[in-house]
Amino acid sequence: MCVCVCVRTGAVMSLRFTDEDFESAWGELDEPHLDGGWELFTETMGVKIYRLFDKETGLYEYKIFGVLASCPAELCADVYMDLAYRKHWDGYVKELHEMESDGQKSIYWQVKYPFPLSNRDYVYMRERRDLVVGDRKIWVILARSCTETACEEKGGVLRVKDYKQSVAMESDGASGTKVFMNYFDNPGGMIPTWLVNWAAKSGVPGFLTDMQKACNNYKSYCQKK
Repeated sequence: MCVCVCVRTGAVMSLRFTDEDFESAWGELDEPHLDGGWELFTETMGVKIYRLFDKETGLYEYKIFGVLASCPAELCADVYMDLAYRKHWDGYVKELHEMESDGQKSIYWQVKYPFPLSNRDYVYMRERRDLVVGDRKIWVILARSCTETACEEKGGVLRVKDYKQSVAMESDGASGTKVFMNYFDNPGGMIPTWLVNWAAKSGVPGFLTDMQKACNNYKSYCQKK
């Protein structure tokens, strides 16, 4: 199978993602890989969420499958990549911006947690590739926490050092976007079970709903810049 690749120069670039990493992400758009203990956790608002227990950390890794209606896939990818715009529509963002150290770009992201929990922050690398696979157009974005960073930790904020995410998007055959997401992070500290369950059952579908609204408003946002 022929795969043509376009790497977006506006992305935070890294050579630490492989072709196999990208293929693994978009491969699950067709058929989820659920062997090895994956279980259906919840299905709501047209979104299916599977989880896999990680014995080493006692946490779960998640796979999410859903559709963003009336949002073209390329637009979804553009909105997902736009850090400045995300600060307008994602209410959980405290800080979000690119950094550069020793010629390497990364992203700093601080997430608001409900009182009395401490906020979490991330320093991660990401890369987007626009793929042509046969007669299909697929957009894939990978992200992973940086193992080494010059970004100092902030008082009162817990640094998440084990984070990974992959997102694959393509047209649903109509006017919407089929989305696959694979996600894991270890937030550290003591996180109440209710918050973990809420984030998975309600937070993820809510995020996709907010992102759909953000896609609908993106043209207006760009015109006002």
